[in-house]
Formats: sequence, C-alpha cells, structure tokens
Amino acid sequence: MELSERIIELLSKSDPMKSNEIAEALNIDKKDLDKVLKQLKNDSKITSPKRCFYSIEK
Repeated sequence: MELSERIIELLSKSDPMKSNEIAEALNIDKKDLDKVLKQLKNDSKITSPKRCFYSIEK
C-alpha cells in the first residue's frame, strides 16, 4: 500500500490529526510525510481544518 493510501485510511478513521501524530502512527519520517501531505492537500484529497491539523471530509 502506498504511503498516500495509508494516510487517507488513517485519517478516515480518526479525528483531525497533527502531522507528527500521523508520522508516529504510521512509523514514518516526518519529512517524507510532509511531502505527501502537501500533495494530498493540493489534490483536495485531505483538508486542513486548522493550522497543522489534517483530516478527510466525512
């Protein structure tokens, strides 16, 4: 499973999360995560309801 798919799956099952919480939950480097989060946000697959938090519209 690709990292982007893992992020979407995690966020779909949780409340808005900070990027460091996502990195810890998926056991990945935060720098790698930040790149994917930026792309997912640009593609409108995730949202940022408030600064540094990420979620999926439900």
